[in-house]
Amino acid sequence: MLTVSPTVLLTVAQMRRGLGRLAAAGLAIVISTAFVAATLQAGTIITRTTYDQVAAQYAGADLVVFDRGGTMTPGDVDAVRDVAGVAAADGFQGTYAQLDHGGRTVYQSLVATPSDQRLTPLVLTVGAWPDEPDRIALPVDVAELLGVGVGDTIASTRCLLGEHPAVGKHGSDCHGGQEAVTRLTVSGLVTDPVGAYAAGGGVAVVSPRALRERLADGAGPAGAAGMRTIVVALDRPGSAAAVAAARDDLAAAVPAATGVTTPVQYAEDVVSAISDGQNIVYLVFVLALAAVSLVVAGLVIANTFQVLVAQRARTLALLRCVGAGTGQIYRSVLLEAALLGVAASAAGIVLGTLLVQGGLLVAPAFDLGVALPRTVPLSAPVLVGPLGVGLLVSLTAALAPARAAARVAPLAALRPADAPGTQGTGRGRGLFATLATVGGLAVLAAGVALGTSGSIDVGLFAAVLGGSVSLVGVIVGSVFWLPRVAAAFGRLVGAGGPAARLASANALRNPRRTAATSTALLIGVTLVSMMTTGAASARAALDDELDARFPVDLQVTSTMPDESGAPALVPAAVTDALADVDGLRAVVPVTNLSAERADGGRAVQVAVVDPADLRAVANTPATADLLRPGTLVVPERAAKLYRLDGLDTVELTGPGGDLTLRVVHSDTRSDRAYLTPQDLDALAPGLAAGELWAQVDDDHDAADVVSAVQEAVSGTGETVGITGIVVERSAYQQIIDVILGIVVGLLAVAVLIALIGVANTLSLSVIDRTRENAMLRAIGLSRGQLRATLAVEGLVIAGVGAVLGVLLGLLYGWAGATTALSTLGEVPLVVPWSDVVAVLGVALVAGLVASVVPARAAVRTRPVAALAAD
Repeated sequence: MLTVSPTVLLTVAQMRRGLGRLAAAGLAIVISTAFVAATLQAGTIITRTTYDQVAAQYAGADLVVFDRGGTMTPGDVDAVRDVAGVAAADGFQGTYAQLDHGGRTVYQSLVATPSDQRLTPLVLTVGAWPDEPDRIALPVDVAELLGVGVGDTIASTRCLLGEHPAVGKHGSDCHGGQEAVTRLTVSGLVTDPVGAYAAGGGVAVVSPRALRERLADGAGPAGAAGMRTIVVALDRPGSAAAVAAARDDLAAAVPAATGVTTPVQYAEDVVSAISDGQNIVYLVFVLALAAVSLVVAGLVIANTFQVLVAQRARTLALLRCVGAGTGQIYRSVLLEAALLGVAASAAGIVLGTLLVQGGLLVAPAFDLGVALPRTVPLSAPVLVGPLGVGLLVSLTAALAPARAAARVAPLAALRPADAPGTQGTGRGRGLFATLATVGGLAVLAAGVALGTSGSIDVGLFAAVLGGSVSLVGVIVGSVFWLPRVAAAFGRLVGAGGPAARLASANALRNPRRTAATSTALLIGVTLVSMMTTGAASARAALDDELDARFPVDLQVTSTMPDESGAPALVPAAVTDALADVDGLRAVVPVTNLSAERADGGRAVQVAVVDPADLRAVANTPATADLLRPGTLVVPERAAKLYRLDGLDTVELTGPGGDLTLRVVHSDTRSDRAYLTPQDLDALAPGLAAGELWAQVDDDHDAADVVSAVQEAVSGTGETVGITGIVVERSAYQQIIDVILGIVVGLLAVAVLIALIGVANTLSLSVIDRTRENAMLRAIGLSRGQLRATLAVEGLVIAGVGAVLGVLLGLLYGWAGATTALSTLGEVPLVVPWSDVVAVLGVALVAGLVASVVPARAAVRTRPVAALAAD
């Protein structure tokens, strides 16, 4: 007959009685393990999709002959084709071409027509593959953009490289003095159903001969570059025996090859090489955030079991009286934690899997440009990993409560239980907390100092280490000071009313529970605040750097030279077109001058602009304040480039005569100096303004404005160069915003778990104080006052953790940004007030909401029944 251990029976019975009390801890584990499971599954999908994306370029090829040095030649391709069992082989090479038609221009990558359909992922939808040098097959979207179809002719402009630089007739920089224009007939249209070339904007197809000619044109005297890969299709596709037999023959036929492998294996090698073997960076990054959630969940679990053990003190003592050993009690608590961990982790895995599957279902609605699997790819590590992590966190969090349960004396069943206090929080804990906090902050400060002095790597390591140690010190020492802060905060909130006084007393009554719960929220809010502050400070420093490096948002430059070879005046049609573009705040003319120095030094490139105009368009208005007649404003980069460091004056010479100017240095990083139009008249009179500078209105999207400028200029029929520096700045800001959004979203999970802990604490405190609440009701405390007491208590616990977390986050975020971005100069402390207010608001509201259910439970219990409860 099967017998069950008394420990197991006891554990199951206790879990049944305390199922409601374990619900919050279980929910914390569910969310945390769902986070881990979803991360692992998403990482698997991303890794597999990346491999498939690379392997898709090799379509149905059976093997890939590769050379990491890129030295294989067309002769090696012929040698591969001569190997027995090889049906077809192509060298994998490509280049770019400028395609023009109807006033529109695209830059398109090119590949050669495949010798076998199995060797290309492209599908010919209409027409024919190019078989002559003057034929081309275009992607469908490119053909629509250019407004052409099969049989139409387009132009392809390219520079023929050589040894000597020259300027083509359209002003483009060429080498060899020749700009070639080829007329190409569209022979067909192709699609890329698997998105093999999606990352590069698609690909057009030309004949193998045309591709070789273009590669030779761009090679210069050094000759054409070699090939890295040759794709091979076998007579018996998919045959493992044929693949194995062909490997050695192909390796022997191409001595220059590094190896021969399958497309999938080669894709894995390519991805690994690109990331320097670190294809798990994504997983490490996100799992680090998941670890934060697990730590917070551990605090919630530990808090739950501490309260449960305190509530069961008399029951545990009775068990000791009837013969239960300390080991049985200890194992009972750990078994309870293990059962809770396994059940909740399994539920978390299911939840995480459903979330990822839901993402895969909605992904096709967004044009991601990659082929994602339809179902979640499940594997043993993805399933077992989160289960093991959830179990480990649960057991670790229950160790201290289990030891406390085992230490319950049998005589405790015969006397009233004392209210839990600060027992066990001795001098050692306080000393460790003080040393960790003070020492960690000192190391953090040293890291910032090292980073700003030039040792960024060492400084950043020290800053991270110091911040982590100081946070541990704050957490460990929170049991001493945090309950007192919470009590004081409670008195302030309630303005001295009875509900506030009771809430303050409750915070001090069980400092361990108050500290553990508020600390869980403190960790999550600290990390969220740290990331938002660091990102805001980094963005401010980056904006200052971009403003210094790129003085204006938009530059329109004349590419046509005048009779003397200097840039001609920007056509009036272009200026008029820019005036009609919505989103441009100001447009001013600028004259470029290469000014010779009287002392024979290097010629200085000068931008001539009126100070008022410069102030209207410059991202660094302080530069315009320095510009006045008789001065040459020299940015840092220009000073180094033209060796003007340390000079107070410089004498320039030009067609109008010599001019001595006072040198004024600027903090910007432009590679051109600034001069006023008055000084230009004395130095080189009559020089045309060959450039326009413009500033984009902050209320408009930078990319949209630049696109509108390009469209407006293209309608004039004039050839000018357009440089939209503002788009680069916007791209940096967008990257920061996306990363910040992802990180804050992930860290919000930790905050959610901590708020569950707040609700759990209030619920357990209601149960723990059943008799106390009944006594208060009996002596006249109303239901509303009892609700107010719990509401203030929830507000206090959440508010204190949130406020302290924001303060720590501001410190850590600024220190990290200052250390990491010290090369950009001074990093200001930027407080993201909107984010701070949002975090505090969410925490306070959640604290109030968390008190609703416990308050209902408290007021529903009749005072007489509660006083009679055991």
